[in-house]
Amino acid sequence: MKSTIGVVWLRLFTSEIRLLALSLAFIHHPLMADALLSIVLTRLASVVGQQIRDELTLVLGVEAEIQSLTDTLRSVRDVLEDAERRQVKEKSVQGWLERLKDMAYQMDDVVDEWSTAILQLQIKGAESASMSKKVSSCIPSPCFCLKQVASRRDIALKVKSIKQQLDVIASQRSQFNFISSLSEEPQRFITTSQLDIPEVYGRDMDKNTILGHLLGETCQETKSGPYIISIVGTGGMGKTTLAQLAYNHPEVKAHFDERIWVCVSDPFDPIRIFREIVEILQGESPNLHSLEALQQKIQTCIAGKKFLIVLDDVWTENHQLWGQLKSTLNCGGVGSRILATTRKESVVKMVGTTYTHSLEELSQEQARALFHQIAFFEKSREKVEELKEIGEKIADKCKGLPLAIKTLGNLMRLKNNKEEWENVLNSEVWQLDEFERDICPALLLSYYDLPPAIKRCFSFCAVFPKDSVIKIDELIRLWMAQNYLNSDASKEMEMVGREYFEYLAARSFFQDFEKDGDDDIIRCKMHDIVHDFAQFLTKNECFIMNVENAEEGRTKTSFQKIRHATLIGQQRYPNFVSTYKMKNLHTLLLKFTFSSTSDEALPNLFQHLTCLRALNLARNPLIMELPKAVGKLIHLKYLSLSDCHKLRELPETICDLYNLQTLNISRCFSLVELPQAMGKLINLRHLQNCGALDLKGLPKGIARLNSLQTLEEFVVSSDGDAECKIGDLRNLNNLRGELEIRGLRKVEDAREVQKAELKNKIHIHHLTLVFDLKDGTKGVAEALHPHPNLKSLCIWGYGDIEWHDWMMRSSLTQLKNLELSHCSGCRCLPPLGELPVLEKLKIKDMESVKHIGGEFLGSSSTIAFPNLKKLTFHNMKEWEKWEIKEEEEERSIMPCLSYLEIQKCPKLEGLPDHVLHWTPLQEFHHKF
Repeated sequence: MKSTIGVVWLRLFTSEIRLLALSLAFIHHPLMADALLSIVLTRLASVVGQQIRDELTLVLGVEAEIQSLTDTLRSVRDVLEDAERRQVKEKSVQGWLERLKDMAYQMDDVVDEWSTAILQLQIKGAESASMSKKVSSCIPSPCFCLKQVASRRDIALKVKSIKQQLDVIASQRSQFNFISSLSEEPQRFITTSQLDIPEVYGRDMDKNTILGHLLGETCQETKSGPYIISIVGTGGMGKTTLAQLAYNHPEVKAHFDERIWVCVSDPFDPIRIFREIVEILQGESPNLHSLEALQQKIQTCIAGKKFLIVLDDVWTENHQLWGQLKSTLNCGGVGSRILATTRKESVVKMVGTTYTHSLEELSQEQARALFHQIAFFEKSREKVEELKEIGEKIADKCKGLPLAIKTLGNLMRLKNNKEEWENVLNSEVWQLDEFERDICPALLLSYYDLPPAIKRCFSFCAVFPKDSVIKIDELIRLWMAQNYLNSDASKEMEMVGREYFEYLAARSFFQDFEKDGDDDIIRCKMHDIVHDFAQFLTKNECFIMNVENAEEGRTKTSFQKIRHATLIGQQRYPNFVSTYKMKNLHTLLLKFTFSSTSDEALPNLFQHLTCLRALNLARNPLIMELPKAVGKLIHLKYLSLSDCHKLRELPETICDLYNLQTLNISRCFSLVELPQAMGKLINLRHLQNCGALDLKGLPKGIARLNSLQTLEEFVVSSDGDAECKIGDLRNLNNLRGELEIRGLRKVEDAREVQKAELKNKIHIHHLTLVFDLKDGTKGVAEALHPHPNLKSLCIWGYGDIEWHDWMMRSSLTQLKNLELSHCSGCRCLPPLGELPVLEKLKIKDMESVKHIGGEFLGSSSTIAFPNLKKLTFHNMKEWEKWEIKEEEEERSIMPCLSYLEIQKCPKLEGLPDHVLHWTPLQEFHHKF
């Protein structure tokens, strides 16, 4: 080898280089580094000359250079807020910002590469130490150290190049006369859930008009197909919200046989739209891929039925595409309706609209009233009087646009200073010229007010296609993968991410919230205007590309500038060649109508996209195994393989992804086992394995992953020492959310269960215990006593005749949901009436229960089932009698019960009078 570093490689077996190996192995040891480094450099100078010593000085000085880079970048970021404000009007500032962002990404890559190299060295050293007690075994082999020298040299050269470029950017800072500002952390404040804003404000007449046309009160039926109603208006006017209000109106629900809602958006994808229609009609995803097959299925489902289909956000003016959809829907019954929302008058004509409803701006009075309701929420009367006049002027600037009014109203809620209100009123943002008129000033003002960390989180959302349903947990984990969440030892990243999301949601950057039983937001969407704004902020960073038209969609953007990309398409074997050019990608999300990849596609992707932090390969039906090349993605922190139904195995190389935080293998039905070296994934926080039903066990190393927060299913094994036993749950006290423990039939010794210390898993709120109908499980179940703050519990297949003690004592005082299923040995039910906050109870497949009486109600409280709202009995084949005695009727029993369902209970003689006549029952579904 002719390079100077090549000379070092050839001499690696000399005693001097052996000492270098030792220095590299312990370079971060505070007591040894300086002394060893001095000795090594002195010896090398005499052996291989000054040139190599200079190069090694470069290699071993990486850490100092990285710190210098960090300091430079921090000084530049002090002026970011001013630069972002000026970029809208000043093209030169916009170019400077883009160069700075590019440098920040490059720096992030090299720092991450450096920290990964250190982590790899530590893990290799720990592995060597565990294999032998000899000190010499802790010194890496010359071959391993050779790789470390080369790796450090590569990193050093990258750092040197970045530093030179960043110095130029820093020097240009003075040319723009930027104003420095201090970064702020987000304030704590009232969230949207505490503010009751009407879904449609000032739209009563519009609502009544739309309802009249939907219900046939104000229109003539057509013979040529469904009656078509179009709601047209500019973005942010409330078209979708008005359509939602009509769609969910009780009279509309009762009027139509079928109701279908589809987000059309742009581009108009017939196969995707037809698949969504079939999925709604059938309740499950269709196994159909051709357009003709989907059309036939839709026609079969709606033939002769009166249906309502809402086509939200229609953009296409292609008559052929629209004709395919309209002809498919012509077989519906008389009175069927199509309701379309669009921004374009040309679309209204194209669809052959029967009635057009133009949605106008709110009146000045309505706009001011809506702004007042939001902005002055919980402000004192004195403060309202002080700010009222300024508030009216701000509301007027929104020009009757509901989205703008809500956005600015939420911005002003926390501002109590009159000067702050005047700054918003007098902002230069309101004077945006013709070039920037498509940017919503209210959004820009609200965005400027965000702390820098939250700005990054918002702008990242441009990577999601329009109308996407965004899962909040997934979004937060993607933010984590990009290092966007500033956290410390006192606060988990996930908690910071939740706070950032709520901050954005409270300022109208998200909408259409879906909540769980605890009133936490679990899904949401972004308004089209908000999405357009996010794309404006990230037009050279975030990219949504159709793989069939990659070159057309790229516009003038350099592939190498793109950092976050979503690929969409319909091809069965998509062409990823254009994707390979995006070698600096940090995020890659695949969104195919029906996707599959050839055997060469994934390895090639992994070879080219080595900077990836987040990779989503979900819902790919033909992936049978993940290529070994996945181990090259050393930066990867988020990997989703969910719903890859044919995936049979993961390669051992996946365990080399030491930075991995999230691994999603949910519903990978064919996956039998996980790699044995999973214990090396020391940064893994979320292992989503719900529905991976063929997993026979979990690798033993998972028990060492103390950072693990999500482990949806713990599969108990009794096969040797390679897989987890129930006791291996002991150290996983950071687990939270949902946990299902499967394979409890394999547990023979209750003492092994006690090692799991389930009582210490205080963050687990939803627990499922699967016993698989085994007798003699009472002792095991007793040892599985969970913590008393559990919110949801499911017990499946409990095999003993008697219930374990903690069920009989009703000690779960915070339990809201309970399901007892296939507990075939139990002849009676535990005293569940004593559970103070229980709201939903489901009892099914209890074959030995013949009689339900006072034991079910319990006796220690004056009110039995004080909060029970929903009660279900299902498939109780031997159940004959449900009895509430007269003396028990003196107590208050089920005072909140509103829903009762009894199905497949053929021997049941009848129901207690108390249940039928003395509970506030609203729904009763029965089929004995």
